[in-house]
Amino acid sequence: MAGKPRNKRKHPQTRAQKPRGNPQKAHVSRAPQATKRATFGDWVGAARLRTLPLAIAPVLIGTGAATLVTVELRWVMALACLVVALALQIGVNYANDYSDGVRGTDDFRVGPARMTGSRKAKPRTVLMVAFGFFALAAVVGLAIVIVSQQWWLLLVGAACVVAAWFYTGGKRPYGYAGFGELFVFVFFGLVATVGTTYVQALTVPQEAWFGAVAAGLLACAVLLANNLRDIDQDRLSGKRTLSVRIGKRATQVLFTLFVLIPFGIAVVLALFFPIAWLTLLALLAGLPAILIVWTYREPRELVTCLALTSLTALAYGAGLFWAFFG
Repeated sequence: MAGKPRNKRKHPQTRAQKPRGNPQKAHVSRAPQATKRATFGDWVGAARLRTLPLAIAPVLIGTGAATLVTVELRWVMALACLVVALALQIGVNYANDYSDGVRGTDDFRVGPARMTGSRKAKPRTVLMVAFGFFALAAVVGLAIVIVSQQWWLLLVGAACVVAAWFYTGGKRPYGYAGFGELFVFVFFGLVATVGTTYVQALTVPQEAWFGAVAAGLLACAVLLANNLRDIDQDRLSGKRTLSVRIGKRATQVLFTLFVLIPFGIAVVLALFFPIAWLTLLALLAGLPAILIVWTYREPRELVTCLALTSLTALAYGAGLFWAFFG
């Protein structure tokens, strides 16, 4: 007896899945899943060593300005200020790695892959490392406050850590709204330089303010180079940096001004501190950076520009330190 024919299972036609969010993201390849765990070299790279001169320069300038009042170099206090500045800078870099990674922003980046975005490390691990550096900055900062007996500086230190986190962290990061340059100018320029001078001299000569403005502008130039490199990817991912808001051409003009204005300040200072003329040697790195910004064809070329601008800031800071201290 013939068996009852089996009903063939019908497979409904699979519908094409529509990409979520911005449809333009479909044209951008996401970061591949990592097959290896992060090495020590990966963690060092994630600290973004190219940006560390931005933490060193204001401490050099602020310490040099302090010697105009105290005469003697308070190297222990200066070293403590340097530790705080470096810890905050590295903490910001890891916090940025974490926040951009979990948001998916780094899936569209052009520069070197990040720890979270490349899946080489767990997001929570990167976050804990960031908090570890923030904690180091807080502990050393507390020691500075105890020694200087300037307790109101605790509020300044807390503001630095909070601003560092909310740059790309939280529900409404201001770095995603085009205010990153303002944060960098205030905290890595004014606060870092003037704060270094104040804790050593308990007063702030006008030279420290001039140097603080210069350091802040050079730090902003580095951020502009970074954001110009990622301008197309940031636009796709919804990250509204200043470069995304004002466009490529205006960013190029602003970058040029941020690099050159500090040397105008140096010329004014050189009228009173002749050694400050030597800061013009930093243009050997600054001018090529400007040239790259105006002539680059591939975004990756701006990685070199970023490194040159950081070197410019470091050489500039060393020059002003020598001018003030000498």
